[in-house]
Amino acid sequence: MESDEPPLEGKLEKLTRAAQHYVDKTTIWVKSRWAAFVLLLALYALRIYVRRGFFVVTYGLGIYMLNLLIGFLSPAVDPESDGPVLPTSDKEEYRPFSRKLPEFKFWLGAFRAVLVTTCMTFFEMFDLPVFWPILLAYFILLVVLTMKDRIKHMLKHNYVPFTLRGKQTYGDLTKVKVPGELAG
Repeated sequence: MESDEPPLEGKLEKLTRAAQHYVDKTTIWVKSRWAAFVLLLALYALRIYVRRGFFVVTYGLGIYMLNLLIGFLSPAVDPESDGPVLPTSDKEEYRPFSRKLPEFKFWLGAFRAVLVTTCMTFFEMFDLPVFWPILLAYFILLVVLTMKDRIKHMLKHNYVPFTLRGKQTYGDLTKVKVPGELAG
């Protein structure tokens, strides 16, 4: 019996499933994932420096990563999108910060973008002639203005998308003492 599915499509689906399996396994290795991303980004930067080109591709990568960062810093439910709301009490219930773009999807999007732009540097058709200092100045201006607006939004609605303390622990209060164990 012959299947209606072309053989290349079946192999591509198998490869996609295998890749997704390994990507899913990286969810618990946060520091390792980001270290791999930084290494890949450094290799990309080295390639751009050595080739002395592909500035438009790099600019596009920067804009895309800025867009990912904005999604990462934004709350899942924007307080301004609900419109005017009547106050229910003076003190609202504490709710943890919920992101529009979770950390894993932020990493995955950035990692894929750097992989794609690295592949693009192997094709001369993407090396468009451009005066790179103007692109760099425009990108810096865009980052400053965008982050200024995002920080104003954070201050206005009183939320902080990150913590420096890490996950809260309760020390000895949560430890279970087993009878008969030797102390210390």
